[in-house]
This record gives sequence, C-alpha cells and structure tokens, in this order.
Amino acid sequence: MKRFFRTAVSVFMTVFSFSAATASETIVLKDYFLGKLEGDTTVYADSRIVRPKKLKNTGLEIWNAWVEANKVFMEEKLIPLVPLSDSISGKWTLPDFLEPAAVMPYYYGYKGEEKPEAGRPLFIYMHGSGPKDMEWATGLKLCRRFDDAPSIYFIPQIPNEQGYYRWWLQSKQYAWEKLIRLAMVSGDVDPDRIYMFGISEGGYGSQRLASYYADYLAGAGPMAGGEPLKNAPVENCANIAFSLRTGAEDSGFYRNFLSSVVKESFARMASEYPGLFTHKVELVPGMGHAIDYSSTTIWLKDHVRNPYPKRVVWENFDMDGRYRDGFYNIFVLKRPDEDKTGSRAFYDMKIDGNTINMNVSTVVWKTVKTDPHWGIELVFEKELVPAEDGSFILYLCDELVDLDREVTLVVNGKEYFRGKVKRLVENMVNSCCRFCDPRRVYPAAIEVDLQRL
Repeated sequence: MKRFFRTAVSVFMTVFSFSAATASETIVLKDYFLGKLEGDTTVYADSRIVRPKKLKNTGLEIWNAWVEANKVFMEEKLIPLVPLSDSISGKWTLPDFLEPAAVMPYYYGYKGEEKPEAGRPLFIYMHGSGPKDMEWATGLKLCRRFDDAPSIYFIPQIPNEQGYYRWWLQSKQYAWEKLIRLAMVSGDVDPDRIYMFGISEGGYGSQRLASYYADYLAGAGPMAGGEPLKNAPVENCANIAFSLRTGAEDSGFYRNFLSSVVKESFARMASEYPGLFTHKVELVPGMGHAIDYSSTTIWLKDHVRNPYPKRVVWENFDMDGRYRDGFYNIFVLKRPDEDKTGSRAFYDMKIDGNTINMNVSTVVWKTVKTDPHWGIELVFEKELVPAEDGSFILYLCDELVDLDREVTLVVNGKEYFRGKVKRLVENMVNSCCRFCDPRRVYPAAIEVDLQRL
C-alpha cells in the first residue's frame, strides 16, 4: 500500500537465521518494519536463499515480526472487538492534510458466538448521503439484521458532509488501508473473507472501492448506486464476487441506466474471461431508490478470496488523484506514461504452468455519450496501446509457479526472462510490508523494465 506520509527513521539490517531466530534478531526485523510504518522508504536487502523446507516457518516468522511492529506503532487502533449489539463505537482522526478536521466515528463489532478457526468474515458498510447521524444509525440497525453471522462489521460515519461526502476520497483511502492492515494483523478476521458494500452514496463508494482494492476482497456489494465504468473498471473485479442491486425505476443520476451498463459489461467480461467474473447484477423490477437490502451479504458471504489467481487483469487508475502501487502479485515501480496527468495502465497476466505471459498497455478512455443536464459521462470507448516505458516487480510463489523449475516470462510478446527464480529473504520481507497481507509474503520476484524490450 502506498504510504500517505514520509519521515526519516533509522534503518535496521539483520543477519538473523530464519530457521532459529533469537529474540534479539526478531526485534531487529520488527524495528525495520516499524520504520516502514513510520514512512521509511528503504528497500530491505538480504539475498540469502530460503530453502523450500524452511519456507513456511520463515514466512510465519516474518509475518509475526510485522504483527509485532503494528502492535507498537503509535496510532489510533481498532477498539476491542465486542458484540455488535453493544453499539460500542470508536473514532479515527484522519490526516489533516487530506481532509481538515476529519474525525471518523465507527462501530466495530461481531455477530454470532462461534468464531471460525480462520477468523470471522469482515463486512465494511458505507452509508448513504442523508444527514450523517441518521444515516449512521440506520446503517447500524440494518447491519445488525443482515443474516450473515458469524461476522464482524466495521460501520463508519462520514467525517464531513458537503464536498467531502465521498467514500473514495484520499482521506477515506487512508482509513480503508489502515483498516485492512489492522484487520490482517488482528487474528480476528479471516484475511480471505473481507467484503465492502453500501447503499446509495455508499453504493457508489463501494463500487469504486471494489475496483480499486479488489485484490484484498472476497467480494463487494453496492446497492442503489451505479457508477460510470471509467470510475470503476469492471476488469479489476475479476477473481472476486460482485453484486450490484439497483431499482429498475431508480432514474436519479441515471442509476438504472448506468447499472444496466455495468450488467452488460460484467456479462461481456464473463464471456471473454471464463470463470473469472462471478457476478450478480440486478435491476429490481418496479423499485425506485429504496430496495430490499437483505440479500447482498447473504450472497457475498459464500465467496472466499483467491489470493493467488493465475489470471490477473488490472487497470491502474487514479482515484482522487492517487494510484495503487500494487495489485495481487504485481508491484509497480514506475507507471507507464506517469508524467501524463490522469494516465492509466493495464496489466494482463496469464500463468500457464511455468510460463507467464504479461501484457502491459496504456489506456485511453473516450467519452461517447454525456448527460446534457448533469454532465455525467455515461458511455465510453477505450483503447489499449502497448506500453513502452515503466517498470514493475512480478512477485512469485509456489502457489503460482513451480519455483524448483525454470520459469519463462514473456512481456508484450517478447521473452524477457528464462531461468530459475531464487527464493530470497529480501523478497519475503519487502512483499510483506508492501502488501500488508499474510497471503502475500512472496519468496521470489522478477523485476521488469519495459524499456529493455
């Protein structure tokens, strides 16, 4: 996750043996991770090879050091987990440079007494754009009633109304990335069962966020919304479950029309990429802006994230002027055409056995239909052009390829790499703090510079 702030800290390097780490050696790695949380940009360097039989334990030791660093990092934490019925709330102060005087209250609680061994699913709910106190209270009532236990709920209130009443602005991105990071290290949440959903303004927000953060999600369920495709590229929702429910008569801001465009796009993607686009997009007959909200989480909860998809399609688009720097096993070092305002890149990765085909393009969107009253962009065409610059790291693990055998990487139709890829300590440490995800502590990596093609 791209950091929102930078501070100078000491850099700790380590020589500890991952097969039998001492307490002091573990502290050294924890201190390195703490520096990363505080904003240090130094890349970890340790080229020691990790033997396959030590890989699992090494990954656990690295992740545990990350967990310990998060525990001591000075920040507002999640409040203790209690039953959602207790209505206990906490609050986070968002960075002033992202949104002045922004305090985000939230409810955080669980439903169902039995905790699954892997942890409870986490549902992140976003309310609509009415008076925020009323909307937040309504959200709590709804979320208590949804039939999705055992589960955990994070139910935030928008900090400020008017122009800041958007769930996808950078200040809220800060909150989502903090929440995901803290959920991953909590031990309470199943890292493969995180879901975002919302109603009305929360429907718009969860649709955008689903496309932006799909690699962390098992599913998303916007309701009574409908974003123009440019704001939430459908391709990014490959490998997750996506539900969109909008009233067929909900014509405000073209919600029904835009939802029908989303429905057509998901159907087209499902045909083009068989098995990748699990979706349920419905225009509810006879209904306007108010619909039955109860079926969304029931459908979502049956879907589990695949953290190691062998086909990834990702349009790296800016949301409120900010780009992601990673998606699944791709970590961007330099975006193609990054000197051009609003530029977008498209990454298409396909793994077949030990052969990886990667196509990288720039994306040009053209608006072909605009609403004459509101100026809403409704229909688009887009063109992909092979990228000529940019660089990225392709992280690998044994779930994606057989690392004991030769790997072939083809980029934009040209063979870029052929050979064995080493399992290294530095890859595991760097990927751990780049993705903040226990499933993405990758032992192997190939760095790609498109100018070398």
